[in-house]
Amino acid sequence: MMRTGGIFLKKKTKTLLTALAVPLGVGAVSGFLTQGSMDTFEKLKQPPLTPPGWVFPVVWTGLFAMMGTASYLVAITPKTEERKKALTLYGIQLAVNFLWPVFFFNAGWYFFAFVWLVLLWYLVYLCTKGFSDISRNAGYLMIPYLVWLTFAGYLNFFIFLLN
Repeated sequence: MMRTGGIFLKKKTKTLLTALAVPLGVGAVSGFLTQGSMDTFEKLKQPPLTPPGWVFPVVWTGLFAMMGTASYLVAITPKTEERKKALTLYGIQLAVNFLWPVFFFNAGWYFFAFVWLVLLWYLVYLCTKGFSDISRNAGYLMIPYLVWLTFAGYLNFFIFLLN
């Protein structure tokens, strides 16, 4: 019996590590592709409430860890169509998230990046709702992400207007 429990714990640990590695990896690759972007960002005319550049990687690391934990809480539930849909939405929003800094920083497409961010917000909302239907805690872990995206939308839109 102990052997079975150990295998179960090992599988859950592997699932958790994978769930954390995926969004953190997406963030790391995105950060690599947009390295030096904070120099560009600080040269832009910025709206009130814009935080210093060092805040962004700190916040995003925390958000990626929280969304990874949320995806883990969903992934360990029994397989259902609801779970499959929620995790599919999660993957789609991660892909959309990955592209936003490329559009904003690398291409300088501030308006397009804002529209893309609105799409991202909507996908994260749907994902949060889907996660919450499966695990209330998973849904709660996604709420700071929605709040941050709302704030990012404010920054993105006003950077578009000011630049």
